[in-house]
Amino acid sequence: MISSHKYRMLNPIDRRRFLEAAVCALGAGPVSAWQSPSRRERPNVIFILADDLGWADLACYGHPEIKTPALDRLAQQGTRFTQFYVNSAVCSPSRTAFLTGNFPARHGIHGALSTTKVNRELGMPDALDPKAAMLPHQLQRTGYVTGHFGKWHLSSGKGAHSVERYGFDEHRIGFATPGWEKSDPFFWAKSTQMIVDEAVRFIEKHRDRSFYVNVWPFLPHAILNPTEEQMAPYREFGPPNVPYKGAHQVYYASVTDLDQQVGRLLQRLDELRLAENTLVLFSSDNGPEDMEIYSTNHSGVGSTGPFRGRKRSLYEGGVRVPFLARWPGRIPHGRVDTASVLSAVDVLPTIAKLAGSRLAEEFNPDGEEASEALLGRTYSRSKPLFWEWRFDIYGHPVNRSPMLAVREGKWKLLTNRDRSRVELYDVPGDPTELNNLAYRHPEIVDRLSRKLLEWSGTLPQGPIKPSAGRNDYPGPRLSRRPAAM
Repeated sequence: MISSHKYRMLNPIDRRRFLEAAVCALGAGPVSAWQSPSRRERPNVIFILADDLGWADLACYGHPEIKTPALDRLAQQGTRFTQFYVNSAVCSPSRTAFLTGNFPARHGIHGALSTTKVNRELGMPDALDPKAAMLPHQLQRTGYVTGHFGKWHLSSGKGAHSVERYGFDEHRIGFATPGWEKSDPFFWAKSTQMIVDEAVRFIEKHRDRSFYVNVWPFLPHAILNPTEEQMAPYREFGPPNVPYKGAHQVYYASVTDLDQQVGRLLQRLDELRLAENTLVLFSSDNGPEDMEIYSTNHSGVGSTGPFRGRKRSLYEGGVRVPFLARWPGRIPHGRVDTASVLSAVDVLPTIAKLAGSRLAEEFNPDGEEASEALLGRTYSRSKPLFWEWRFDIYGHPVNRSPMLAVREGKWKLLTNRDRSRVELYDVPGDPTELNNLAYRHPEIVDRLSRKLLEWSGTLPQGPIKPSAGRNDYPGPRLSRRPAAM
C-alpha cells in the first residue's frame, strides 16, 4: 500500500464557511436560508471499525477470557447494542455499506477487492465509484473536516482511486512511515498504535473545528504476530513445553492490544476536553475468520458467542457484530439495547441527522435514520435488511449458509436463487438458527421469498461460484442398501 497525506489549505467548504462568517459579521445574516446547528450543538464523530472481530470477542459481550477494559468502559459510558448487523460477511462490501448507506451489491462490490484479474473474475470493479454519494462528502458540505486512518480496502487494482476522492481531507493507509518498516516482523502488531497516532494528530490539529474521522485498525485480521510483551497476560493459554504459541494466546493478545490503543485514543479526547462533544462509534466489519483458511490459523478462535456462522456466512455469526455508541449527555450511559435491529446502512443517515446535515438529493440510502435508538429509545425499523454472498464459504458445513438472506421483524429467511435450502428462523427466539420453521409458516416463507428474490433481481449480474449456497460435504456417500453381512 502507498501511504500519503492530503492537506487542503482552503477547500471549497472552508471558503464557504469563511464567506458566511464574513457576511454575518457585517450584519447581513447567513448566506443560506437554512442553518445547520452550531459547532457546539453538533458532535465530532470518531468511527472505530475493527477487522474480523467477532460479536463475542469483547468482555462486555460476554467473552470470559479476553481483557478489553477500554471498550468495556466505552460500553458503560454509552450504549451497547446486541442486534447490530453489517451488510456483508466480508470486508470491502461491508465497508461500502457503512460509507454509502447502500447495500453493497448495488455498487457491484460483492467480495473483497483484490487485483484487477481477481476483481474481473468475481465480476467486480477495481474500486467503489468515488462519485457515489458518501458520508464524508455529506459532512464536508456541512463544514466538517474529514479524515481516514488505517485499513481502506475500497479501491484495489489498476483502476484504484486515491482516498481523498472519497471525501477525506486527510488520510493515511498502509504502514510505510519512518520507524514502521515492513521488515519489522512485528509491524502488524504495532499497526493499531500507528493508526491511533495518526488519528490523534488529526484530532489535535482540528480540535477547534467539527471533525469526522475513521479509525479503521487492521486487527484482529490475520496474519497475527503479537510481541512477547503483548502476549504476556495470556501465557496460561499457550501450550506447555513446546516452542510455539497457542492460537488463543496470539488472538487474545491482539484483541487486547486493539483495546489498549482505543483506550489511548479515548484518553486523549479527555485530555483535550473533547469527549463531551464527540460521538464515538465502535464496530467490526464482519464476523471472525475461519480456522480452515491456512493463513488465518490464529484468527480461527474469534468468538461468535451463541451464533452459527463465521466470516463469509450469512448466518448470524458472519453478519452480526458488536456496536457501541457514546456521546456523553446525549446517549444513555450503561444501557444495553437488546431489541433495536440496526445495520451498517443506517449509519450514514443517522450520523447526518445527529450532525444537523440534510442529506443531499443524490443520497438514496437503503438504511434508515435511527438516531432515536442511539438517544435511548427502542427502535422499530420499517425496511427489511438484505444480504447476498455469491462465493465459497469455508469451514464446517453447519456454517455454510444459502447465498441470500433477509431479516424483517423477528424473522430471517435464507434461501438460494433457485429456492433450494429454504430456511426460516425466529431470530430473537432462536439466535442459534438451528430450528428451521419454514414448514410451519409457509405464508411467511412466501412473502419474504418474494421480497428477497425481487431484490436479488435488481442487483448487477455477475459470476456465481458453483459452490455458492451449498453445504454438502465431500465425503463417502451413504449406501441406500444395508451392507452385506
